[in-house]
Amino acid sequence: MFRRKTSGFGSYGGTRRKSRARTIGKILLVILILLVIATGAAAWYVLTPYGPTPQAEQAITTPAEGVTVKNTDQWIEFAPAKSSKVGIIFYQGARVKPEAYSLLAQSLAKAGHPVYIVKMPFNFAFFKPDAAQAILDNHPDQKFIIGGHSLGGVFAARYAAEHIDRMAGVFFLASYPDSKGSLGNSGLPVMSISASNDGVLQRDKYEAARTMLPADTVYYSIKGGDHAQFGSYGEQKGDKPAQITEQEQRNQMVNALVSWMKDIPATSQKSK
Repeated sequence: MFRRKTSGFGSYGGTRRKSRARTIGKILLVILILLVIATGAAAWYVLTPYGPTPQAEQAITTPAEGVTVKNTDQWIEFAPAKSSKVGIIFYQGARVKPEAYSLLAQSLAKAGHPVYIVKMPFNFAFFKPDAAQAILDNHPDQKFIIGGHSLGGVFAARYAAEHIDRMAGVFFLASYPDSKGSLGNSGLPVMSISASNDGVLQRDKYEAARTMLPADTVYYSIKGGDHAQFGSYGEQKGDKPAQITEQEQRNQMVNALVSWMKDIPATSQKSK
């Protein structure tokens, strides 16, 4: 009986297959590690928002004279004792807690405008872009303008573009519309406020977005202001140092907005 001789190729092929399997396993392990790192980084980004300064928190816990504050699950309301002026719906900037805009809301309420700072899931407007609807439904006879800071302004514009009949105007704080929030043919009054030392706002996109705004849009630039001082939450990564105080920037914002809103009616056409 003869034995068949083996050439050794079978064992060589098996070794190659094992080597290939180990390589694929290492690649999959690296991919898994990268996914875990990316997921962790995303979670950290979302779950570490910019919080309000002590002064901003105090504006909620100790309201200014003549202003009532209601902190609900859906929004923070700053209501003047007496008001015959247009209301304001405000969308927060990305990763910024709504309480950080309480000083701005308080100043606008002292000027006679009821203000509603919307609370967004995880502090991102894109998780609930139609959050303004609940406020409109609860105040059917009140006329509102809508606006927001940074990313909040983008989604405020989107909401306004889809509900032009319910809005009386739109404003942007260090923000601009995208194609889904184009307001060029909306017929709505629009105001855009920027700051000269803003290191976060993408200037090229801001300038390009002018084509999506009405020709009579009112533009106002705060000399020496930065991105973070549109709210009250301290320094923001990527921003430039401000050359004016937070209070001075807020005063200019409020004065510009109040002047722009003076001719906007406070009641809807349906209530007349």
